[in-house]
Amino acid sequence: MVMPRVIFNTATTLDGFLADDDDSLSWLFVVPGADDAENAFGGFLEGIGALIMGSTTYEWLLAHEKLLEHPEKWYYTGKPAFVMSTRDLPAVPGADLRFRSGDVTAVWDELAAAAGDRDVWIVGGGDLVGQFADAALLDEIRVSIAPTTLGSGRPLLPRRLESDRLRLEKVAQAGQFAELVYSVRTAS
Repeated sequence: MVMPRVIFNTATTLDGFLADDDDSLSWLFVVPGADDAENAFGGFLEGIGALIMGSTTYEWLLAHEKLLEHPEKWYYTGKPAFVMSTRDLPAVPGADLRFRSGDVTAVWDELAAAAGDRDVWIVGGGDLVGQFADAALLDEIRVSIAPTTLGSGRPLLPRRLESDRLRLEKVAQAGQFAELVYSVRTAS
């Protein structure tokens, strides 16, 4: 069986934050060109077989989209979605959600099987991405940098990854966003 690639695809502020101190992404939606960047996202999503996110990301989606009241807004229909959490969380009706806890290596086989011949997308957050990097399971980081600074908040990736592990593969512009794609090498 071919192992899927694991990709972290996200937007960040110029100073490296995914969300503000209140876990809000409101800064993202006011950036000129954000709609254009989001429209290009559909092509990426077609290559995704399964996704995984932490509980804070999942809870933000629940609240921001009011998914319990409007489950039809679940954007990832037809894709298994794993949520890593130590707490019991409500499920979006009709969504293929799989709540798991523990180390990412404990769910890797199930996650890879669910992805099939497509990739795995780490939706967020940064600590979950760090766990994949620590386990040598992270293959690619795709980051869209917005022309915004927050000064504090949730860091992009709260791990130290040296330049010997990251190789710049692509640079593009989407509206006001700078899109960078890095391949990730296993630690020596």
